[in-house]
Amino acid sequence: MNKPKRPPVTLHQLRVFEAVARQLSFTRAADELHLSQPTVSVQVRELAVAVGLPLFEQLGRRIRLTAAGTELLASARAMFETWDRFEMRVADLQGLRRGALRVSAVTTATYFVPRLLGPFSEAYPGIELSLEVARRDDIVQRLIEGRDDLYIMGVPPTDLEIHELPILDNPLVVVAPRNHRLAGRKGLPLKALEEQPFLVREQGSGTRMASERYFQRHGFKPRVRMALGSNEAIKQAVAGGFGLAVLSLHALGMDATDGGLVLLDVEGFPIRRKWYAVYPKARPLSIVATTFLQYLRGQTGGLPNVDALLADWRRGAANRRRFPERGNSVDRKHPAA
Repeated sequence: MNKPKRPPVTLHQLRVFEAVARQLSFTRAADELHLSQPTVSVQVRELAVAVGLPLFEQLGRRIRLTAAGTELLASARAMFETWDRFEMRVADLQGLRRGALRVSAVTTATYFVPRLLGPFSEAYPGIELSLEVARRDDIVQRLIEGRDDLYIMGVPPTDLEIHELPILDNPLVVVAPRNHRLAGRKGLPLKALEEQPFLVREQGSGTRMASERYFQRHGFKPRVRMALGSNEAIKQAVAGGFGLAVLSLHALGMDATDGGLVLLDVEGFPIRRKWYAVYPKARPLSIVATTFLQYLRGQTGGLPNVDALLADWRRGAANRRRFPERGNSVDRKHPAA
């Protein structure tokens, strides 16, 4: 007796299923795909019929993948990668007139990555660009899942088989409120900061990891007052007199004339680090990603020079000491520790 034929699986069904599996929500997947929720439900239901097993199970108001759904998700992503590589090869044959580039970056890198993507897009208008910005832990997870072509971060993971190519200097500096009593002093030893409260990024942040490693090597334990989830929140808190912070100089580059912040001249700072473009060793780069990497190596010199940024900050600090009334009112309300 012949078994009834299962309906064919379509690429569209797999893309709808991948969106639902990633979002773990039919509603959010429908919004992402610009489809109605009933349409998404029908596509997933028909796919489950074709597979012959349920793909999701209900847990109260939430859903999660079944064992079959987990296997299908891995297979679908592998198929998408294969198709993407094919499209890139076609794009290569067409002279990079078409294709796609997916980049994800840690939050601090957003101060310079869009300025690199813009000119690249102008040079290759047929390339569809996407940029995902997230915390470092989320970027590492995307790297593990192979969700993007390139990953921009300051502290690449050491437990994964990856290529990491340095693309730009990423110095870390000590930031204080404008009217801090240590502002303007030269060659401060770390010991001078022992009694100062520090504001830090969340656990898993590359900036926090790098500064903690530096402090540990020098036997210094900062007195952490507060952990905050973004550079902007930390800058506002520092300007308000809540403590010191270690931040990437790139996160401060646009604020050189802001009277609320000042750099402290601490021995060993700036901590010289790099920004890296990272990708898995097991996954060959597409022609578009390879071209973008070559472009990065030729273009990052056009970004603000680290020494120039430092000089700009120091000139601004000198002017603020001469004309303190130009500082913002937040500092006067919250004197520094």
